Amino acid sequence: MKDSIRSPRMAAALCVMFVALLALPWAAELVTTKPEEVGLSTERLARINAMMQKRIAAGEISGGVTLVARKGRIAHLEAHGMMDTESRKPMSRDAVFRIASMTKPVAGVAIMMMLEEGKLRLTDPVSKYIPQFKDMKVAVAQPAEGPGTNGQTAPPAGGPPPAPRFYTVPAEREITIRDLLTHTSGLVSGPMSNSEARKVARTPTEALADYIHRLGSTPLEFQPGTRWAYSAQAGFDTLGRIVEILSGLNFDQFLRQHLFDPLGMKEVSFYATEPLEPRMPTAYLVTPKGMVKNPNPNSMSSKVYFAGAGGLISTAEEYLKFGQMLLNGGEFNGKRILSPRTVDLMAAVHIPDTLPGRLVGEGYGLSVRVVNHAVAGGSRLSDGSFGWSGAYGTHFWVDPKEELVGILMIQTPVRDMRPEFENAVMQSIVK
Repeated sequence: MKDSIRSPRMAAALCVMFVALLALPWAAELVTTKPEEVGLSTERLARINAMMQKRIAAGEISGGVTLVARKGRIAHLEAHGMMDTESRKPMSRDAVFRIASMTKPVAGVAIMMMLEEGKLRLTDPVSKYIPQFKDMKVAVAQPAEGPGTNGQTAPPAGGPPPAPRFYTVPAEREITIRDLLTHTSGLVSGPMSNSEARKVARTPTEALADYIHRLGSTPLEFQPGTRWAYSAQAGFDTLGRIVEILSGLNFDQFLRQHLFDPLGMKEVSFYATEPLEPRMPTAYLVTPKGMVKNPNPNSMSSKVYFAGAGGLISTAEEYLKFGQMLLNGGEFNGKRILSPRTVDLMAAVHIPDTLPGRLVGEGYGLSVRVVNHAVAGGSRLSDGSFGWSGAYGTHFWVDPKEELVGILMIQTPVRDMRPEFENAVMQSIVK
């Protein structure tokens, strides 16, 4: 008799506990909801679709995937157009995109994890971990020889531009972890440093450990900290190598074990695995004659060189888990990656928009752009929003004020679509 009474009571108690757990924001993965449930307008979100169709009709993109999540729930997830213009295969919501430089914030989080573990400081010189970065030189431009404008020799018709002429001086200080995170190091950040980096270029079989130390022999584009200039590859690949040195794992393994697996990001990779490759849209370039296939679409992918600057591929929903983790203050799905204070540090303005090289209204944080004066910069995002973009057209941001993550996935570099997408998302917020 006692057992028959106890069992229903126990079952009821377990049911209550289970429902309570489901109500917690970290207990389940992101779910889809009606836009109105999270303060968005279904009618207004449809303007995202109209924007995408306009670009498809203009022959600028083949298609793409758009995603908007607010208050921890997906309010908009749509596939548009085609995976490929020749096969006319419809775009799918689970398409796998080359996200290029949207890898950089992922590398930034890895460095923040090292910071929290006490393994590095932002002010540490890079040479503390890679000795070849000690005593670097800085390039100083000088006019080219010849009768051209400003002493520049006119290149042959159709030929490459002349190599930049410069001399070097000692760096006034060493480059730091913070300099690499904020693109203020001068490491392979312009024509002079790029020309020298080509002389020590890596081979396809080399890993980060084989190559990165050679960058220490290249001159910096400017004195560290004096301006902002995008280090497209070298800066964040160097950060990836530092993570390897500190963790004892290659960069791919570290991200898989300490970031991707905890967040449930199963369909993120540095190269097209057999399950992912068939779901990758064709990458295109825009030319005066229209869209043409990118001749080398997987140049950033590798099974040996895990580029912190731009190597990852991902679906929109998988990357949302990363973005939602940042919006949640470093936690997602019951797994804490960073503390809220560290996410705040990452998304703070470390480089103001007044530093040469930055855009008005956009400061720069630790691996992310930060909107610090939306009105001055003509941005539709809230002040404090942060994120980044990728060379193939991908784009994302996190808006803490509106509790929102926006993701645009395309495979054609149409820069004007970024503010268009931001506007279409932000105008859909009605409460």
